[in-house]
Amino acid sequence: MNRPALLTVLLSSLLTGTGTTLAQTASTGWEGQVIYQVMPDRFFDGDTGNDAGTDPAAPQAWHGGDLKGLSARLDYVKALGATALWLTPVYPQVPPVNGAAGYHGYWPSEFRNIDPHFGTLSDFTALTGRAHRLGLKVMLDQVVNHYGYGAAAQGAHPGWFHTQADCAAAPADRKDNVCALAGLPDLDQTVPAVADLLAGNADFWRSQGVDAFRYDAVKKVDPGFLKAQVARDRAAGTFTLGEYYGADAGTIADFQRLGLSSLFDFALQNALKSSLMGGQGLSSVRTVLERDADVPQPGLIAGFLDNHDLPRFANGTLFEDQGQQRTRYALRALMTLKGIPVLWQGTEYAQRGGGDPDNRRDMRFPDAWTAGEKAVYDVARDAIAVRKASAALSLGDQVLLPVPGALADDLLVFTRQRQGQTVLVAWNNGKARTTYSLKTGWPPRKLVSSLFREPGGAAQQAGLSVGGGYLHLSLPARTAAVFDLSAGALP
Repeated sequence: MNRPALLTVLLSSLLTGTGTTLAQTASTGWEGQVIYQVMPDRFFDGDTGNDAGTDPAAPQAWHGGDLKGLSARLDYVKALGATALWLTPVYPQVPPVNGAAGYHGYWPSEFRNIDPHFGTLSDFTALTGRAHRLGLKVMLDQVVNHYGYGAAAQGAHPGWFHTQADCAAAPADRKDNVCALAGLPDLDQTVPAVADLLAGNADFWRSQGVDAFRYDAVKKVDPGFLKAQVARDRAAGTFTLGEYYGADAGTIADFQRLGLSSLFDFALQNALKSSLMGGQGLSSVRTVLERDADVPQPGLIAGFLDNHDLPRFANGTLFEDQGQQRTRYALRALMTLKGIPVLWQGTEYAQRGGGDPDNRRDMRFPDAWTAGEKAVYDVARDAIAVRKASAALSLGDQVLLPVPGALADDLLVFTRQRQGQTVLVAWNNGKARTTYSLKTGWPPRKLVSSLFREPGGAAQQAGLSVGGGYLHLSLPARTAAVFDLSAGALP
């Protein structure tokens, strides 16, 4: 129903921070980044000479993407607006298991070289060098929990690994650290030789130009080892981002206190998928954001819509056009939030795909996009540009503003503030354009447009105006908008 909704929120609460405050942290060099995730085998084939044994038609086979291909397409990543590149592992992999290859990189046979399907170490350093020249930071996935199935290290160093007997004997609070993940050879990081090996791996990849590590499966890793490992990383100036499947604010806080820079926010991803794609209310998003406020460093929380382990965000509806429209909404929303946004390759044009391995379809580039996909990309690129141009959106404090319970499922409003800039963010989850009115002491003011733009360059049809003692927000259905409330922009 399209009708004004009265919110008794005074101007002072918008500009002075009354409400739920997400405390700002000082920039670490990674707060404010926009990370783009790639799986090299599924990105771009730049060297057909290493394509032996590939089969692009088989979803669990090698497809031919490599480091030369990724390096050749870095201009695409840069043009999108990303500031950092995250690669899934590129180590040598064990041979295929039951027809499934280690194209994803998580079945290592060793840790200090490149799988021939990806290229050579020279190709890797050429990639990091070109990325740095383009102003892109490089994050590499680090596997510290296991080797690949049947890796030679099992026979050469049996004392490095947990056994099934160890798993059976472990107390409940140690099962995650001792029991194997999907049957993979599980490293015992309490063994000094294993800890030394993994520490040396980090040093090796730093020497190849890596700026940050994404640590896989930190839930499964001995916490004492992990604390020491990330302390070494921190001393070397290396940012660390952990993957703990299902992590919420409490988990993120625990691992930040352990020493990791941050974790991926799975609770936020689930809430965004349920509300923005699934059509459920925004109350769950607000709850996550309120809890994230208590994390020691909320500005380093990694927010995302999907990744290589989850079904594609756009796959949340059977209808492709609806998936594209709601992905546009979600991309704008993600770029307004405090934290570090992470985009998985293809999300910027609403790539579809179900569970693993369907969510790892080969990357497609502009010459293969539909008009609808191009429109999603245009929204993604614009939203990233708006975020990067705004100190408030990139690094600012975040204050959630109160919304009456009757509107909580349809409206989320918050401010972001930094360095004299204040922006107001409004998400409308309703099915129709709606005007929401907030009581204010502002003098009358004509319509102010959102900072976002539509595909083609037209201003987003969202407006802010003041009249009759109310701040009016006119918002299209299912979208997010940003309005500049800085001193120079106020009446």
